[in-house]
Amino acid sequence: MNYQWYPGHMTKAVRMMQENIKLIDLVVEVVDARIPLSSRNPDIDDLGRNKSRIVLLNKSDLADPIQNKQWMQYFGEQGAYALEVNSKSGAGVKAVNGLVQEACREKIERDRKRGIVNRPVRAMVVGIPNVGKSTFINSFAGKACAKTGNKPGVTKGKQWIRLNKNLELLDTPGILWPKFEDQDVGMRLAFIGSMNDEIMIPEELACDLIREIYFYYPEALKQRYALSVEADPAQKLTAEQAAGLLEEIAVNRKCFGKGEIPDLGRAATLLIDDFRSGRLGRMTLERR
Repeated sequence: MNYQWYPGHMTKAVRMMQENIKLIDLVVEVVDARIPLSSRNPDIDDLGRNKSRIVLLNKSDLADPIQNKQWMQYFGEQGAYALEVNSKSGAGVKAVNGLVQEACREKIERDRKRGIVNRPVRAMVVGIPNVGKSTFINSFAGKACAKTGNKPGVTKGKQWIRLNKNLELLDTPGILWPKFEDQDVGMRLAFIGSMNDEIMIPEELACDLIREIYFYYPEALKQRYALSVEADPAQKLTAEQAAGLLEEIAVNRKCFGKGEIPDLGRAATLLIDDFRSGRLGRMTLERR
């Protein structure tokens, strides 16, 4: 399956960010902890050059805790401040304010020396669709000040949000880039729902997901769906093997169509939902 998606409002969003970046002291980038690199937009590195950076590993409760630590270290080595958060539960969110002050310490000190006091840090919150950016803003602000939704593209325009005397946030639409150089990046984004599910073929997406999960967490599939897998977990499953496992999931979970034929579409949807919700366990499908 060819993974591509670039709605028209994305182009407008990039232009808007380019126009507003000069107003910004700090870029707060929200990524999905399950795919920390694939859920970053490389354009943001260019847009945020010479700005302080914070990377929030959101949905960290769904990701492998050992890998969360590894990715925290990685982003720190890249010169960004990093933090694990779970925007839905609020875990880790309170620590963001202190991290903002730490990341902008030099800017705050420069203002103080110039006699500028109580000027709030202005932060731009960025992230690709469906990584939980608006949910984070709502959790951080303690009120529903940014629209949220479980589908890409809910945030369509910019809005300034004053949180306190020390911090103002600029919310922006989620941004994908026009072309994925690596189709694996598009595939991983499809796994987490950052691309429109309506243009996906569920059975093909599920087979790709089976191959990735079995490579990193083979026991999770066996235990969840009572599968009888005879394959080397150190090697990626073939497309045929993955298709066979999807059919076995359909049979074991009694997903049948007319004539007791396994309904692979239903089984695919079941698998994808189980992964996205964490019912398959805490997983990170991207490693340093």
